[in-house]
Amino acid sequence: MTDSLLAFFTVIDNQGGVIVKDAPKFDLDLYIQSYRGRTRFDRLFLIGRSSVPLCVDALKAAVAEAKRGRDPQRYREAFECLRIAAPSEPEAATFDKAWLDNIETANQNETRRLLAELKGYKNNLIKESIRMGNEDLGKHYESIGDLNAAAEAYTRMRPDVSTPKQIIDVGRHLVSVALQRREWGMITSHLSKMPSGTNSDEYEHMQPYIRIVMGLSMLGQERFPEAAASFLAVDVNASPTSYNEVASPNDVAVYGGLLALATMDRADLQRKVLDAPDFRQFLEHAPHIRRAVAQFVNGRYSACISTLEAYRADYLLDIYLQKHIPKLYAEIRSKCIVQYMIPFSCVSLDTLEAAFSNPAQSIEDELFTMIQSGTLQARINAIDKASTNTSSCERFACLVTTVSANPRVKLQSTALATAQSYEKQAIDRLRRMSLAAADLELKGQRKTSTAFSGLGGVGDIIYDEATMV
Repeated sequence: MTDSLLAFFTVIDNQGGVIVKDAPKFDLDLYIQSYRGRTRFDRLFLIGRSSVPLCVDALKAAVAEAKRGRDPQRYREAFECLRIAAPSEPEAATFDKAWLDNIETANQNETRRLLAELKGYKNNLIKESIRMGNEDLGKHYESIGDLNAAAEAYTRMRPDVSTPKQIIDVGRHLVSVALQRREWGMITSHLSKMPSGTNSDEYEHMQPYIRIVMGLSMLGQERFPEAAASFLAVDVNASPTSYNEVASPNDVAVYGGLLALATMDRADLQRKVLDAPDFRQFLEHAPHIRRAVAQFVNGRYSACISTLEAYRADYLLDIYLQKHIPKLYAEIRSKCIVQYMIPFSCVSLDTLEAAFSNPAQSIEDELFTMIQSGTLQARINAIDKASTNTSSCERFACLVTTVSANPRVKLQSTALATAQSYEKQAIDRLRRMSLAAADLELKGQRKTSTAFSGLGGVGDIIYDEATMV
């Protein structure tokens, strides 16, 4: 690492940023080609600020991507990072002041033009023109990075919409802005206002996008089970162009697979992930995720963890996963340890260390944390720690004893619950028989219908007559 890179990542570390020293397995050029829109810069900029091996290449690509857009602040940020990280690079040698001045002037002129047009539309009181004027203004604000003004312009479209397609367009614009601002709760609110009952082709075309952004919203709120269900429900037959401004098919496979591993049991993983026809096709874009899920289902827990660890660097460079990777990996690891312990009454710490070695934390401390939180029902025997003459199953250096429920108590509890259920059913049946014997049942007669016309479109009114006999 050069001195300039070291200084750059020292600043990032002091700011609390994530630093990834291992090289990811993806090719940067092929990776970024899967996306379009503003997410391209966001992903390149994050990689440039996080990945030591890809820092310079990603920041150079981010500078070029910023100059293809109309957001001057993005160019300033990317150029400044590149200047600090690699001052000797040609792209960092000269700040393009002429381009910056031209784009700022063009943005101001375009803003004035669109505001003048919108004012004229409002004076003419043409709702469709007002809606389109606010939409054009919102798109302009979004492209230049003024997300607050973009959200306000899109919100002003609502009073002037008249068709389900227009309502969907407003919702998608607001969701896009909320996603960039990381307002996860607002995403859910905007999606709930879309006309879900419509059968239009536009809404069907939007389904993959809606499920993906809903999954990202749940992920941002750390509601992992709901996020997993949303990603697993994405239609594989949809064209990636309908959602590649947010994610790629590979991202859908990774997000859905990791969240499913962290939240689902083995039966659900087999049924909803490996055997699901649609999601199985997504897994073809990320075969390592399919392999990790299959290893967990087949009881190869150490292999599952090793597979995921090999791709940790890739996931730490994802704009949506980076924050959640430590927690997701911890939950998957805990599940693996719990499943590994189920068949045994005692397991040696040496065996656990060999199967689940973690350089960041000793297995003993990890087990203590799991036992304390209630994740693992077990005990660690510390009494015979100094003993060397006892058997291998009695030395502390290799003993973790699982705590199982008392079979007698479990049997008695099950029998008691069964008896209570039978008693309740018997009482309900006796009550029903008594009501029938006393002729106190509520009997419904045949339904008769009377159609009313000429009542302002009331339609058919159905009467249901019931009498107490």
